[in-house]
Amino acid sequence: MNSTHREAMSGGRGSTRRTILKGGLLGAGLLGASTAKAKSPPRVGGFEGIRQAGVDAFLGIRYATARRFERAVPLPFPAEPTPAKNFGPICPQRADTGERQSEDCLFLNVWTPDANPAARRPVMVYFHGGAYNGGTVTDPVTRGQHLAGQGDVVVVTVNQRLNVFGYPWLAPFGPQFADSGNLGQLDLICALQWVRDHVAKFGGDPARVMVFGQSGGGAKIATLMAMPAAKGLFHSAATMSGQQVTASGPTNALKRITALFEYLSLPTGDVDALKSLSTERLVEGLSATDPVLGGSLYFGPVLDMVNLPRHPFWPDAAPQSLAIPMILGNTTDETRAFIGTDSPYVQGLDWSNIAERVRPNIRIDLRPDYVVAQYRRHFPDWSAQEVFYAATTDGRSWPGQLIEADERAKAGAERTWVYQLDRPSPIDPDRGAAHTDDLPYVFGTLDAKGSYSGTGKRARAISAAMMRAFTGLARDGTPGLADWAAYDLPRRATLMVGEDAIAMVDDPRQWQREMWSSAPYIQPGI
Repeated sequence: MNSTHREAMSGGRGSTRRTILKGGLLGAGLLGASTAKAKSPPRVGGFEGIRQAGVDAFLGIRYATARRFERAVPLPFPAEPTPAKNFGPICPQRADTGERQSEDCLFLNVWTPDANPAARRPVMVYFHGGAYNGGTVTDPVTRGQHLAGQGDVVVVTVNQRLNVFGYPWLAPFGPQFADSGNLGQLDLICALQWVRDHVAKFGGDPARVMVFGQSGGGAKIATLMAMPAAKGLFHSAATMSGQQVTASGPTNALKRITALFEYLSLPTGDVDALKSLSTERLVEGLSATDPVLGGSLYFGPVLDMVNLPRHPFWPDAAPQSLAIPMILGNTTDETRAFIGTDSPYVQGLDWSNIAERVRPNIRIDLRPDYVVAQYRRHFPDWSAQEVFYAATTDGRSWPGQLIEADERAKAGAERTWVYQLDRPSPIDPDRGAAHTDDLPYVFGTLDAKGSYSGTGKRARAISAAMMRAFTGLARDGTPGLADWAAYDLPRRATLMVGEDAIAMVDDPRQWQREMWSSAPYIQPGI
């Protein structure tokens, strides 16, 4: 990503800029790491944990149990000795993560500076990405020891049911399956109820619970903000490159489960037959072609009128969420993370074929040749590859955040803050600032496997600032960067986190916003 591209993406027509943090100086030493203590393994109730980076870690805590296609059942807090030293299995999925996969996957993990019930520290609960169909919180980048120690908070990370195990729309086949389309969301609600009831034992304050999530994790949070059963279970929220404007409609959800039955050679609606299949065979079924999106089957939250009675951000922001302070973030070059330079879309890319290659990678139905012409007019020095990644990011990954932020502002929501990660990876410069690249800054896992942040002075300064911002929201409902202006209309103040500075910019990518807003955004999976 060249400097011209970066500067152009950092300020739209008529934007104003105010620097908050320059270079690598401010913020590098704001949050001191906890001092390790030599002591016996930590215990809370019957749980025996371990020490990690100077904090107490309790891994693989089972918060609920569930039968296939049924609602989760909470479990009592154990008094008997229960090891909590290793992560539990993750939900079965198509990806080979190298970790144990099992339908018995309702486990969470807790990191705390000190499991003292009187401490009443803010609590930060993280939900992972993976578009509802894959992923896990056991990823080294999203482990909570550094965030807990340096931010003086209790960190909880949650795994739940995914794909056909978490979001199968079976309600058309019997009233006993009324919850089926949102089982994964109900798992998260069950985990938040566990936090409400038990986090004080680990030194957390159940009255100050912040949820945060990246990609699909952010979408899960947006969906929870429209689910009545989630009301009151969290008090602030942050989403990172993950939005959910609309949920899957019941008709498209029925098309998907029907495609699964057909792929598995089962009579449509024979749920008993589906229940009798092995886990492995159900995962194989996910390879069926999605009848709505193409590619492999997608499963996600369903507008079931039972647990999810409305879309999260259509036609407006769900009223129940308006009192929840919220951070919304995205990265400048989102699509560089999942459309590689070796992909068929980029190999041999030139001005003669770019429009047709942009077309399947955007979620707003504008003429792709028109879109390409606008980028070329505004950025005449850009290559076809630069235009491709900018157009696909702006027309696919960014609109959901814009809609959510604007709808919150229109509805007079309590407070909203927006950021954009603009710093390109020093590890892989061709990556730019791509999807997931903000995670190591927030978690402080700069040197973890999968991080593209590097560990230099600038990375450490940005990490300290982002940790301070997020933990501040958890602590008192306001980001811990005093000059981060709230988002409102028409200003659209945005915190730009760049290589040279962290600065406020009004309405970045203004002309892009105006162009892409001229047609409806179609949420993937509806």
